[in-house]
Amino acid sequence: MPTTKKENIIFGLMMCVGMVVGMTMYNLIVNDLIGVISLQGMLLQFAMGFVIAFLLESFIVGPLAHKVAFSLPFDKSKRLPAILVLSCCMVVGMVLFMSVFGLVSSYAANGLDGSSWLSSYGTIALKNFIFALPLQLLIVGPIVRFVFGKYIQGEPAVQASQAG
Repeated sequence: MPTTKKENIIFGLMMCVGMVVGMTMYNLIVNDLIGVISLQGMLLQFAMGFVIAFLLESFIVGPLAHKVAFSLPFDKSKRLPAILVLSCCMVVGMVLFMSVFGLVSSYAANGLDGSSWLSSYGTIALKNFIFALPLQLLIVGPIVRFVFGKYIQGEPAVQASQAG
């Protein structure tokens, strides 16, 4: 949907905010941390997660997901399949990277409870993927595309009509 570099940054910011809010809340609930962690702690987790997610989306996962998605054999002229394939590639990449953030955060908070790093990472990644995919495909993605299309891409047309 974004057509310029500025629009791409705005779209990425919007998508990261939505996904990081959703995934932060999910992980706080799954790990029984609501009421245990302070509001400041939650905000810090969100801020760190957002910065890391945005950097990953902008410089590593986003470009790689685009390459992979558009190298797959499907009709790229149709918007829905392109959105679904790209969204799935983004979710896979982001879950794999952001689960490292979750593992490090978990370790810093209370250790790994005797589990190995690899098994803990696998568990975290699987739990995150199970929630992130429907969150992206059914909630955040459609909302961000709607808001972006209406208020960001719609801005120049509205301003042009008011100027004339």
